Amino acid sequence: MVNIMSKQALFLRVAIGFLLGIALGLFAPEFSIATKVVGDIYLNLIKLMIIPIIVCAVFGGIANIEDSNLLRRIGLRTVLLYLVLFVLSAILSLAIAYLIRPGKGIVFTHNPVYEGDLVNPTVSSFLTNIVPSNIFASFAEGQTLPVILFTIAIALAVLYIGPSGKPVLDFMNSISKVMFKILDWIMELSPLGVLSLMAYSVAQYGSGIFGPLAKYILTCWICCLAIFIFVFLLPTVLISKVPIKVFLKACAKVALVTMSTTSSAATLPTTLQVSVDDLRAPKAISQFTLPLGSTINMCGGAVSFCCLAVFVSDFYALSLGFETIVFLIFVATLINMAAPGIPGGGIVLGASFLSLIGLPIDLMGPISGFYRLLDMAFTTINVEGDIVANLLISKNVGEYDFYSK
Repeated sequence: MVNIMSKQALFLRVAIGFLLGIALGLFAPEFSIATKVVGDIYLNLIKLMIIPIIVCAVFGGIANIEDSNLLRRIGLRTVLLYLVLFVLSAILSLAIAYLIRPGKGIVFTHNPVYEGDLVNPTVSSFLTNIVPSNIFASFAEGQTLPVILFTIAIALAVLYIGPSGKPVLDFMNSISKVMFKILDWIMELSPLGVLSLMAYSVAQYGSGIFGPLAKYILTCWICCLAIFIFVFLLPTVLISKVPIKVFLKACAKVALVTMSTTSSAATLPTTLQVSVDDLRAPKAISQFTLPLGSTINMCGGAVSFCCLAVFVSDFYALSLGFETIVFLIFVATLINMAAPGIPGGGIVLGASFLSLIGLPIDLMGPISGFYRLLDMAFTTINVEGDIVANLLISKNVGEYDFYSK
């Protein structure tokens, strides 16, 4: 009992809640529908943390960069490379998701209906909305994009003014610890929230919901495998000239840790060791790019957001237009840097992402039940993307030659 109640066993408790929710939905459907309020409260708690977590994560990821000289030398290149890797991963994920269509063509007991409106932005309206006249109104209304850009501006200003900005940095770091502790508490409620939402989903839609959920998991794993081969492996081997066997062996070592911890932050010591010792990457550059990557480089997030958008839109028989797809890639790119490197953090950001493009977040409850299976793949791709970027940046600045040591 002590072990199952530990923080490390949260995924096990969520799995139990997931299974109990299925049983409750099958054998007590009326009760399951009547008690959906428990799941709604859980979703509201997740919504509550979206803005605070994004602010803390974005600010911390930028303002805590210590080596300003190295930042000037390779910082812009590193960020641009992370953006390129993310966008390529997003495009590939969308292509595969639209090929498989995990949420389409399923017959339910009661077809799901969503009466909200999808975001269909124009360039002018988009630019106007992300530059608000009142930032406090944006905070109050949960407008994530203006909040992200405002937070980036403050973090860069703190970084620029140096010692004078330390009180602000210390305050925000303290606030960040408080917010993530609250998030930990909310995640502890996940078993109960998942139980309620899963019971409601089974009672409302019948057993047909298991088909699209299984296809969704499979789609995400296929996307991660494709990204590893076409976005990571081939360019890295061709450009950095690292032997393919050495690269695969190094990635395998990292994957063992990412799949067990599902945390980019917890894997960072292993990532540094493997990069420097096994792949012979320069230590100074690795100590900059890898910690930065564990915060802002989330190619697994590209898979998560893009597959989630396609899955949810198909589940509710909604069509994503070209403008909306372009917008969702942009939104995913911005939210990507706010992804907390903790187990389950993607649940909060997934709900935020769906809200931004006008899709319902109700499916985040059932998805939470097996998120561990998804997070294993997402975290692995996130960290291996950091390794790839580290080698490519080192090669670009003339500091990497695998055969020189």
